[in-house]
Amino acid sequence: MEREGATTRPPSTTGPPRSPGGTAGGKPTLLYARPGIIVTADRFTVGSTSWRVAELTHLHTTRGPHDRVATRAALVSAAVIGAIGLALGFTGGLQRLTAGAYLLLGAVFLVPVLLAAAGDRWRPPAYELWGQRGDVTELLFSSDDERQFGQVSRALRRAREIHRHGGWEDPLATADLWRPQR
Repeated sequence: MEREGATTRPPSTTGPPRSPGGTAGGKPTLLYARPGIIVTADRFTVGSTSWRVAELTHLHTTRGPHDRVATRAALVSAAVIGAIGLALGFTGGLQRLTAGAYLLLGAVFLVPVLLAAAGDRWRPPAYELWGQRGDVTELLFSSDDERQFGQVSRALRRAREIHRHGGWEDPLATADLWRPQR
């Protein structure tokens, strides 16, 4: 029974439409879309930079450099502590230290290690996706969010697979299912 004024809606889909050639109804197949990042079967766009998926080869992931502030803090503290140790050694001050002072000095030598570990914990290196276009290796995408990085890199790898196999057909739509004769 249909009520007056009710509208019928088409059935919803759980994902983007997929068809051979990476396009659906003339539109490219959307594999990932978030603000500033779009991955289709044909293009990979980050911000204002866009690459054709067909041109990208040798995709690989790495971790970016460590945080500069944490690295500098660890290096400066190591240099200062080393200079203090050398000064104590040359002035003969190491011979007059007690066992407790030696333990304290040993604990102070751990400061650069602790600074480096804290820097990596609070500001971990970014995840980077690199690819080659022609003879040039380029940084394609970088993020400190591991989940987002994984989604983007998987979408780009799927786009490469679609391109390599000449399109993407929905396996259930093209399957010849066996049905019993009745």
